[in-house]
Order: sequence, then structure tokens, then C-alpha cells
Amino acid sequence: MDIDTHIEAISREGERLASAASRAGLDDPIPWCPGWDTRDLLRHLSEIHLWAASHVALRAVREGVSELADLAAAWPELGIFWPEDEVLIDHYLATNANLVAELESAPSDLATWTFLPAPSPRQMWARRQAHETAIHRYDAESATTSVSGFDPTFAADGIDEILTAMAPRTHELPLESRVTMAIHPTDVGERWLVTLGPDGIETSRADGRADLVLTGLASDLYLAVWNRGDDTAIALTGDPTVLDTWRARHRSRWPRTRDEDEARAQAAR
Repeated sequence: MDIDTHIEAISREGERLASAASRAGLDDPIPWCPGWDTRDLLRHLSEIHLWAASHVALRAVREGVSELADLAAAWPELGIFWPEDEVLIDHYLATNANLVAELESAPSDLATWTFLPAPSPRQMWARRQAHETAIHRYDAESATTSVSGFDPTFAADGIDEILTAMAPRTHELPLESRVTMAIHPTDVGERWLVTLGPDGIETSRADGRADLVLTGLASDLYLAVWNRGDDTAIALTGDPTVLDTWRARHRSRWPRTRDEDEARAQAAR
């Protein structure tokens, strides 16, 4: 997928997330984010959008900046941690639009800090934020009665990002023995073979024998590798415990409590 398509996805998925948040209500729990409600999700993604924009716009105080005070200094008009509930959705949309504007105006040869492999820094930030927004849009919709999937090409790109870029750097302690998992979408032509073992997680874009094969629509497989969705929507051929191993070894973390987030916000004021 090209950069423009990723940027369009950030805007589109952000609008859909805001719509879902409005329907759900800020106090509704997010099923796929233990301990979070819609309010927490909006705050999280607002911060992530500001964090990404600070690097794209070269306003980051230092590489990998993550402190709220630094983000507030970089974006004084948006660095409010946190707005009142009545304006929180609008605040999220403003951070989303700001990120989109910075990505659109960034030069193709942008030189800035990155943390995932990609053809260019601009492409890395656009791709990562597109899928960050899309997955959390699904999270927000999961708190409502209406949940929608993903375009097959976009979903396949998201599968590729998590398997080839994110998983190799964000996994739990390695296994003593080696297990393999193949991902076979039925609506796109791509294939992935994932190896979990003593050296961590490795992925190749290829067919091959595997202990477990996951087959299904790209949208459902995208959710599955992000530890979301309905497992009955995909077919498992082989040892199903391999999927459990994947979920134990690569999972999203929600390490901060609301009290910790409030303390960070106080420090930024």
C-alpha cells in the first residue's frame, strides 16, 4: 500500500472511531482492552497521534519522546491532558486531523526517528498510525452493537506489518522449542509463515509446512493476529495451542492504570 492510502485510512478510521465513541458513551468498557473504557481509548489514541506527529513534524524534543509534558510543548494548542468529557471526542478528531496534515505536508525524504523497518520514515509513520487507528476503531465499535471489518488489501497490509515488523521486536521471553504458524487469507494472494522459538519471532512471506495453519478472510485474520475478533470466523488446521502460544508471546499491553495516567497528565500541566 502507498503512503497516500495509509494517510486516507488514518482520517477515515479516525472518523469512524469518533462515531463509535459517540454511540457507545465514554463510560462503556472496551472488550478488547481490559480495564479501559471509551474515554481511556480516546485519550490513548490522542496521545499516540500527537507522539507520531511530533516526529513527523520534527518537533520532538528527543528521539522516541513520550512524556506528556514534551508533547504539550510541541503542540500547545492540542497538548491538553485531558479535555473535559464534553469535548474529548472533538479533541481526538483534532489530533487525528493534525497528524494527517503533518503527514501530507512532510517531504518524501523526511529524516526522523523510527522504530519499525520501512522504505522511508514517512511511510513507517503513516502505516503504523493507519493500523493503530484501525484496530482501535474496531475496539471502539466493539463497545457498540455495530462492528465492521476491513478491506482485504488493507487487512493484508496490517497482517504483514504486525508479523514482519512489530512481532520480531515486541515479544515475550522466547520459547525453548520451535513452533510454526502459517497465515493463509482466502481473499488475497499473500502468505506468511511465522516461527516462534528460542530466537524470538521470525516471519517469512512464503508458504511452508506449519504446526498450525490459520485460514480465513484477511479481515478476520488481521483481527486474529491482533488477538481480537471471533475465532469461529477462521479455520484452524493443526495444533490449536500454537495460536495460544502466539497470543501469550505477542500481545498488546495496557500497563498503566488510570491513576498513573492522571499522574502523567498532572506532570504535564
